Amino acid sequence: MDSNRTRRVSAAALAAAVALGVTACGSSSSGSSAEGAGGVVTISVNGLPPATQTVDRRNFEDDVKKFEAAHPNIRIDAHEGLMDPKTFAAKLAGGQLEDVFYVYFTDPAGLVQRHQAADISPYVKDVPALADVKPELLDVFKDKGGKLYGLPTGNYSMGLVYNRALFTRAGLDPDKPPATWDEVRTAARKITALGDGVTGYADFSKNNQGGWHLSSWIYSLGGDVATQDGSTWKAAFNSEAGHKALQYLHDMRWTDNTMGSRQLLEIPDVQKMMGSGKLGMYLAGPDNIPTIVKQFERKYDEFGLAAMPGTGTLGGGDGFMFNPKDTPAKIKAGLAWVQWKYLNPDREEEITKKSAVSDDIPIGLPQPDLFNGKGAETIKAAHAKYVNVPQKNYQPFVDRSADVKVKVEPPNAQQLYTVLDGVMQAVLTNKDANIDQLLADAQKKADTILASVK
Repeated sequence: MDSNRTRRVSAAALAAAVALGVTACGSSSSGSSAEGAGGVVTISVNGLPPATQTVDRRNFEDDVKKFEAAHPNIRIDAHEGLMDPKTFAAKLAGGQLEDVFYVYFTDPAGLVQRHQAADISPYVKDVPALADVKPELLDVFKDKGGKLYGLPTGNYSMGLVYNRALFTRAGLDPDKPPATWDEVRTAARKITALGDGVTGYADFSKNNQGGWHLSSWIYSLGGDVATQDGSTWKAAFNSEAGHKALQYLHDMRWTDNTMGSRQLLEIPDVQKMMGSGKLGMYLAGPDNIPTIVKQFERKYDEFGLAAMPGTGTLGGGDGFMFNPKDTPAKIKAGLAWVQWKYLNPDREEEITKKSAVSDDIPIGLPQPDLFNGKGAETIKAAHAKYVNVPQKNYQPFVDRSADVKVKVEPPNAQQLYTVLDGVMQAVLTNKDANIDQLLADAQKKADTILASVK
């Protein structure tokens, strides 16, 4: 979703500043780059921060200088902007697409199916840290035959952000947050009972954010939003999981009165509630905590993070893919850049030490979480030296993460979220809403939307 993507970009920028530094730069030019004389390869990449973002741009430029010094046969030609699905095909056809381009996790499947990205499988043996990258993240960039078309550089998954002080006041253990929706419902009742305008639980229902969160609810209860049968996609949310999710929301809103009377909320509304100290819990990724702390002058100690209640959650992330017109030399150069910049645990301590100079950059949040094995150990050790947030508060998220399956967004996600927004809004604003009818009507609309998926 547009608002979600804005959130993700800011989250990725923050996380990258903490973890792997997400920007890089060189002289900008239009069109694809070429292999020059003397064996020097110039590759165009996007993601260059605008000049108005002075610190990010400077970091970008510094990284390019370091990379080029370490790789004298590669030059980086950086362009501002990210991958825009609306203009992508035209840029590719017109020769304006960068050699290495940024994508969200929702993009690769379609790009691969339409042959709009290069197969990098023959070249990834030269990416040292690849063996430690989490397989489920690499799978996002693979086709059904296992060929690889890109590399992940960031990820997030939805969890439960909560106010530890309100938990304590309500007689709840802030170190043992809810792990099921029944437990969420019980905790919300106890928190709301504190009175003084305190709300136990809040959720989004506006500007596609309701559909986004409802999808995560459905995943958490073992369901799907859409499923694929051969080459055909169909809506899958008109199910037991979809009904249960909406029934929970209905009962928390109307039976328990733990969601407050004000509805049609979106991200800034709920963050403000949490920042005011008047909200017990809401669904969000780890990146929400720094936003609340900075925007509302709170302290990191005040907030906890739990894994998504149930057995699944919605996740996402970003990465880089390669122009299908790239030569092998460009692909190899692009892989060298992506690996050095984003998938390089050996640089973690250098970057984290630099980040530690600023009090505005949190070190020690549980995501992005790209690696297993030695890569994960190296990053953890680097963070341990400079950690400036209470990692104990996020341990419930870490402890249950292995038990919560992360699923990416469905195809045509934004259009589906618009449909599901209406369902979410109806349940939260109409006590007598007919859940079965709402799901049936939404399914018809969603099937029409999914029929266009190619």
